[in-house]
Amino acid sequence: MDLRHGTRTILGPLAFALFVAAGCTTQAPSAPIQALDSRALDIEARKDDVLRQLSECESGGTGESDRPIYGGRGAYVGRFQFAPRTVIGWIRERDGRDLSYREAVALAHDHQQAASLAKYAIFERDAVSHWPLCNRKLGLDQQVAAIKAM
Repeated sequence: MDLRHGTRTILGPLAFALFVAAGCTTQAPSAPIQALDSRALDIEARKDDVLRQLSECESGGTGESDRPIYGGRGAYVGRFQFAPRTVIGWIRERDGRDLSYREAVALAHDHQQAASLAKYAIFERDAVSHWPLCNRKLGLDQQVAAIKAM
């Protein structure tokens, strides 16, 4: 008996059965799943709005900058005004990797990476206190509590 031919006759019906079974699981999502997805999207949008507000408060803008942003006589960097040592600590905690001081400064200047780190700090580590002036000015404690209650 030719094994390839024998394999084809076995896999043909098996492949068809798997195809049919997979088709059964690709039905349109039900209303509760859609509501859950909508809720999750709303929560993420609110988190992103908090980050936008924080970025504007800390550095006067959002998104990438065409030049490096420094504050506090060079002690804080990027749109979110991170201290490089803080970036090093949170990256070690979140990702388990060590950054050099230079890498931490580069990360803080990369808006997307810095926003991801700020989101982690605020919503996973409850570290809104790292931005004391903007926290008070924007009422971030209350906004974060409202988002977490959703």
